[in-house]
Amino acid sequence: MSKGVNETAATAEAASAGTGKEAPSSFVALTLGSVGVVYGDIGTSPLYAFREAAMAASNEQGVTRDIVLGVLSLIVWALIVTVTLKYVLLLLRADNSGEGGTLSLTALATRALGRRTTFIYILGVIGASMFLGDSVITPAISVLSAVEGLKLASPAFSDYVVPLTVFVLIGLFAAQSRGTAKVAALFGPIMVVWFVAIAVFGALHISDDPQVLLAINPLYGIAFVSEHGQIGLITLGAVFLVVTGGEALYADLGHFGRKPIQTAWLSLVLPALLINYFGQGAKVLADPGAIENPFYRLVPEFLLLPMIVLATAATVIASQAVITGAYSLVHQAIRLGLLPRLAILHTSASHVGQIYIPRVTIALLVGVLLLVGLFRTSSALASAYGIAVATTMVVDGLLFFFVIWKLWEWQFWKALLLIAPIVIVDVTFFSANFMKLFEGAWAPLLFGAGMVLLILTWRRGTGILASKTRRTEVPLDTLFRNLENKPPHIVPGTAVFLTSDPDFAPTAMLHNLKHNKVLHENNVILTIVTADTPRVPEEDRVQITPLSKHFSRVSLKFGYMEPPNVPKALAIARKHGWQFDIMSTSFFLSRRALRPSAHSGMPSWQDHLFIWLARSASDATDFFQIPTGRVVEVGTQVTV
Repeated sequence: MSKGVNETAATAEAASAGTGKEAPSSFVALTLGSVGVVYGDIGTSPLYAFREAAMAASNEQGVTRDIVLGVLSLIVWALIVTVTLKYVLLLLRADNSGEGGTLSLTALATRALGRRTTFIYILGVIGASMFLGDSVITPAISVLSAVEGLKLASPAFSDYVVPLTVFVLIGLFAAQSRGTAKVAALFGPIMVVWFVAIAVFGALHISDDPQVLLAINPLYGIAFVSEHGQIGLITLGAVFLVVTGGEALYADLGHFGRKPIQTAWLSLVLPALLINYFGQGAKVLADPGAIENPFYRLVPEFLLLPMIVLATAATVIASQAVITGAYSLVHQAIRLGLLPRLAILHTSASHVGQIYIPRVTIALLVGVLLLVGLFRTSSALASAYGIAVATTMVVDGLLFFFVIWKLWEWQFWKALLLIAPIVIVDVTFFSANFMKLFEGAWAPLLFGAGMVLLILTWRRGTGILASKTRRTEVPLDTLFRNLENKPPHIVPGTAVFLTSDPDFAPTAMLHNLKHNKVLHENNVILTIVTADTPRVPEEDRVQITPLSKHFSRVSLKFGYMEPPNVPKALAIARKHGWQFDIMSTSFFLSRRALRPSAHSGMPSWQDHLFIWLARSASDATDFFQIPTGRVVEVGTQVTV
């Protein structure tokens, strides 16, 4: 989910990449890093998940033994089926050149089918958009639930919970511009302490009612859901809170590798979570009043304040992982053409994954603070939580089916037999969360739907714009014939013209010929291509095709997770015989002023939305990292 990986782990991974197996120190570093970054979200679920599930099941009539055992059974098997089976054992094997996540899975499914399909594309857009919806709510509920422990220390702190939460969140978002490398180095150790602590406190209370361990029997959960009808389904929506963050296991595959993530989950995270949930269940059976906040009721009074501090640190880490995950996803979406260019700042000279996107930060902070202000308690926010993650998990399951069937070449019925039960579970959780639509689930759905609208508008608008532009463009062959008949004045140097269609003369070139009536000695028709893989090997980066004495076509290929550094990539062209010198090269870019058209193919409101998105896009000079002193911009006006 996130890019907030500690550089020690990244270095260790790189050091072991060429050996085919990880050295012990490398494996330990990667495993420790995964504990800090991958499991921050799911690791802080015990703060509120059991409480909300048990209270939903009791329907304000009191928590009984059957309710506790039923809820615990559902929690145990949700962790086993949804997280352990689906993500840890299966999806981690579906990597796109080592990378995971919804967009990587979308690329794999597209490759498996051998063509782009609307169904796969829409699934990918919905999954990515709902992940961003989750990115808004996770920081709010995580930090709020941790700070609420102060009310147990002293009721006098009740009025300070929301202001302190806002203070912590503003500080967290303000720190993003400094990069996460230094902070991320602390993630692993802090989260290890967190998991050990929640396991110890849980284990201390299992003896309060050892029969709570009977909940490992799935029949308790099945019986509870079947006997309680609608209440059982509502409870499932609350139980789903224990697996939110499970999608991070797959999203962070490229940062840590499959085995370290699996090892961390099976040896530390899963046991710690189960022990803590069993401890909370036993505590509530022995003292029903503890349901008010069963997590903090496990902690001895003299350790309550230190535990609140540790919980706040853990929730900040969980929030950091989600925030940097949003950066990663938006970066991928921009490179895939799903969103307009945004300013992306790199905060680490040694790790390209350390990025900061100012506009995303502002949007997330505004959304998070609005949620805290609207809901004010973690219990109220719990009703809004889950629907976005449940949607993403359904999307992952459906996309994974196509990967197993077509890419892994399983027989259709075998792939269906494997995936159908998992998708049914995901759809059940989605249905349970959807029942909370008017209680708060509308919030992440509204945010996610807004992102879907922006992506579809951007894709549709750019398609219409490209079609209109192509009608007025001149094919290169036609241009060459015209230049042979009426040769322009030749000036020394190299001119690079950026274009999305290398078969047609770039608009900037035509304007240069029309107004300046000159042609450079060397002219490069440059196209930037985004591959459907996360990264592209350096030997495949540049492709040069000579066209004539004064013209050549250059294609630069970048992976969708790579920053498109054009000058650096062009320097590689020297290996192909092109003497590239940045000081004798001018880059010609077209700057288009868009105007709405009465017959654009989109509704008027969507025309204006697309124009707003286009105007908000970052300058191509900065996005492609071209030195500003070497750029010539040519303005044109286009209706869309």
